[in-house]
Amino acid sequence: MLNLKGKTAFVTGIANNRSIAWGIAQQLHQAGAELAVTFLPDDKGRFEKKVRELVEPLNPALILPCDVQQESQIDDCYQAIQEKWGRLDILVHCLAFADKEGLTGNFTDISRAAFSQALEISTYSLGRLAQGAKPLMTEGGSILTLSYLGGVKVIPNYNLMGIAKAGLEMSVRYLAAELGPHNIRVNGISAGPIRTLASSGVGGILDMIHHVEEKAPLRRTVSQLEVGNTAAFLASDLASGITGQIIYVDAGYEITGM
Repeated sequence: MLNLKGKTAFVTGIANNRSIAWGIAQQLHQAGAELAVTFLPDDKGRFEKKVRELVEPLNPALILPCDVQQESQIDDCYQAIQEKWGRLDILVHCLAFADKEGLTGNFTDISRAAFSQALEISTYSLGRLAQGAKPLMTEGGSILTLSYLGGVKVIPNYNLMGIAKAGLEMSVRYLAAELGPHNIRVNGISAGPIRTLASSGVGGILDMIHHVEEKAPLRRTVSQLEVGNTAAFLASDLASGITGQIIYVDAGYEITGM
């Protein structure tokens, strides 16, 4: 039976009730894990207010500001976790961003600035967060991230995010190799298209969802909670022998050709 009681989990990337990170947080909580969650700080505090109201039923131990482009905020998160728990068992990385120019038009027109920003937030941040988590995972741990089929196949309008996800998936493998001797497992979940705040920036997202509903073996797409179920499994001792993997949760769409 899936049991995360006594486990501590640091969940990044919750924006609203459509976030995949929200589905993961719910399922980790249901399995018994104690949560620390982040919000993206902004001048008016809108994101903080929204996240605090959303996660209240989960009774998180910590609600922390975290802009992964700010080194000090990452360090502050881990300092707060150290002071609260003294250790960490689970890290969930649900962070991705690309400017609109990186999701439309020709790939060759993407600017250096947009490319660098997307890779810093969407790809580099996994390794940076893993670096902070490593010394706190004194009894081993599980690190999870989110990918998408566009990291291995050409998807219309995904453009720059495809490059970021490809790098993210390779980061999973290198981190798994590095952290394995410390009994820290690193895996990714490649979810089918789900309508979220992040995916709304991808042109034709509704067409993508309808296409999957028509062509996937299960003839539907997946929900945030289904991704959350897989995340909870990968975070648990039931997945103790799994690391360096990208698990598809996409109603089987990845296996199809024509």
